[in-house]
Amino acid sequence: MAISKRRIDHLVLAVHDLEAAAQFYTRLGFSVGARNKHPWGTENRLIQFGSSFIELITVGDRLQALPPHEPGRFSFGAFVRDYLTHREGFAMVVLDSPDAKADAKRFAENGIGSFEPFFFERKGHRPDGAETHVAFSLAFAMDPPIPNASFFVCQQHFPENFWNSEFQKHSNGAMNIVAVTLAARNPAKHVDFLAEFTSASACPGADGDMTFFLAEHGSVSVKKTVCGGGLTGYAIAVPSLPQQLDLLAAANVPHSAARESIMIRAQDAFGVAITFVSAGERAEQC
Repeated sequence: MAISKRRIDHLVLAVHDLEAAAQFYTRLGFSVGARNKHPWGTENRLIQFGSSFIELITVGDRLQALPPHEPGRFSFGAFVRDYLTHREGFAMVVLDSPDAKADAKRFAENGIGSFEPFFFERKGHRPDGAETHVAFSLAFAMDPPIPNASFFVCQQHFPENFWNSEFQKHSNGAMNIVAVTLAARNPAKHVDFLAEFTSASACPGADGDMTFFLAEHGSVSVKKTVCGGGLTGYAIAVPSLPQQLDLLAAANVPHSAARESIMIRAQDAFGVAITFVSAGERAEQC
């Protein structure tokens, strides 16, 4: 299983000020969707691409609606609340799933998650404002040595109502999320967990780094760090790096540029390191 059949579905980025984060991402050249409210107390705004999306999320003013953690039940809302008591940033990484119930069973059998699948549905809106219906089932996994990061897979029950080309039009031309980075003191300790979660084999790199290659040219990498650990950043493909540079300069967003990428530091981007890469560049695979 060198390359997984799974793809990156979305990233959950926890922020204190949802509107400020949305404005920042608009300055980067993204089209940010309308505010949605969840019945369990969180609120989000989405940025959709070809087969992946970014979920900017915060805790609303209905803290009493946040369900507590219970044995066998992962509380999405409580995790976001707890995460935001310590930091803003990259809280969860999500892969796609054709069958969340089967994945939850497999995660339990393989010791990476013992949570019931979580189903929810809500009303959405098409670009013309017409109401639509979306529903999802989630299966969660956890890597105990990294308690400040959560992993889950998402089954979309009405994908035709969620994915829409009109939502995927961005002034920077962004096409898809292509890479996710996890930092750990000893990357080798997380290989078994990530192999089970991604359904991919580890591809070793320099300094003990490991990469797991996914469908749709995506990847999850775990890189060595001397302190801390957790989900740290992501890369997104754009058609023109010079155009992206112009957008960032015009928006006065701090950044640095290399020959094949543009980087925004986590401290300048709500706790998440952002890398822009050319849509024509593909990471080497094992």
